[in-house]
Order: sequence, then structure tokens, then C-alpha cells
Amino acid sequence: MRVMTWNLWWRFGPWEERRRAILSVLRRERPDLVGLQEVWEAGGRNLAGWLAEELGMHWTWAASDRPEPWRRRLPESAAERAVDVGNAVLSRWPISDRAVLRLPVPPGRDDGRVTLYARVDAPDGPVPFFTTHLTSSIAASAARVRQVRATVEFVAAHRGDGPHPPVLTGDFNAWPDSDEMRLLGGYRTAPAVRDLVLIDAWEYAHPDAPWATWDPTNPYVARTYSPSARVDYVHVGLPAPSGLGRILTVRRVGHGPEQGVWPSDHAGVLAELAGGSG
Repeated sequence: MRVMTWNLWWRFGPWEERRRAILSVLRRERPDLVGLQEVWEAGGRNLAGWLAEELGMHWTWAASDRPEPWRRRLPESAAERAVDVGNAVLSRWPISDRAVLRLPVPPGRDDGRVTLYARVDAPDGPVPFFTTHLTSSIAASAARVRQVRATVEFVAAHRGDGPHPPVLTGDFNAWPDSDEMRLLGGYRTAPAVRDLVLIDAWEYAHPDAPWATWDPTNPYVARTYSPSARVDYVHVGLPAPSGLGRILTVRRVGHGPEQGVWPSDHAGVLAELAGGSG
């Protein structure tokens, strides 16, 4: 099973050209499950819905209930100001259930971030799949800690009793050694929910693999004057005794131009998980 996460940079920059570049990457990489952040919807069109139609996939999405802070960052036009933002899931297989968690709000910065759950009816059994997008303020680690705790409780409530471990994807806007990310793994600090351990798939990558998903070699990032960082993650619960859900490989995707267009300001992360035979 090929699992991916990707922040699609909403309607910023040359978004019409970028959406075709995004589609090109997804066609080439052929993920089975994708967690998407900064998805747009406007005028009856949804970026995730368009991608799903082009790729022959199922999809669901959850909109922010506070899009105004996002809209204020767009050009001054009435059409642009009507755009919504949210998270989405694309799936090769049917989605039989969904739920949305409104994340705790950082002081003075409520832009309506959510965690989205989708129950995916995969061939090896249902997959509890989640995608989230935490607050991006540099100084908001304490707020992200609260958001991670709420998200892990949400995962615990929806992981079900099937054999497949939960999969949590997203743009956490946090470095791997941060307080908020250490809450997920269980081996550096006590987990947010007792006995619910979510392993960072990147720890299975080759140690020399390029790791930055926020990278100044990307021209959209270069103009922010910020350092390289890994802020986008695929986390997976402990595998079943059969090996179902075991992390096999992980790498960056979408980290270069497609026919001259960079698809997003973030690179995606693609992990391969084992099926029921291990």
C-alpha cells in the first residue's frame, strides 16, 4: 500500500498551472491513499474532487470554518475571496465513514484547522486513515502540542478494532525533535494516549536520503528566507502480528518542477506499507 501526504499550497502562486503539475506527480507516483492539506474549493469546484476524477479515485474533504484569515492573503478580487480551504483524502478504495475534529485554537490565531478521518475499505481490511494540518506560527509549539494531543485522542476514538494500524498524515509545521512530534512515537516521551504509538515513517528511509519537505531550493520557499526543515509526515501505528502495515520504504516526492512548474511550496512524502502477508 502506497501512502502519501502533501500540502498543496491552496490558491497561492500560479495555482492553475500548479494543479496540473500536482496531477502529474500523483499520476507518476500512483499512491493508494493520500492525505492532502491546503485544498481549495470555489464556485462548485474542489481541487481534491478534480484530482480524484482525473485519477479515478474516491475522495472526501473537510473545510475550515474560518477561511477569512486565508482569504485575506489572496489578491483583491471578489472571486478569489470566495475560496474555501481544508484537508482532503484521496483513496484507491471506497471510503465508508468519515469524521472531522476541529483543532484547539492558538491564542489570537484561529484559522479553523482540522483533522480529517476516513475509513478506507482496502483489500486487506479497513484502514483508519487521518490527515491534519497544524498551526504554522513559528512560536506556537505549545499550541501544536495541544493540537497533537487532541488529534491522537481522535485517532484513538476512530481506529476501530480491525487489524490495520492507524495511519496519520499531515503538515505538522514542526521539526522532528520538537515537543509536539515527540508525543507521537512513545519512545522519547510518554505518548499522548497510553499505548497508542505512531511511528514516523521517515525513520525507515535511507540515512542519506534528502529529507527536507520545506526546502529553499524551491523558489516559493526561497522567498520566505527560512531554513530547510522536515515538517510533513506519514505516521503509522505498530504493525499487526502478520506484518500488515509495516513500513517498507519512504521518500520525498513532488520536490522539483514539472514541465517548468513547481507543484507546491512543500514536497510530499510517500511511504510503502506491507500487506497482510508481511
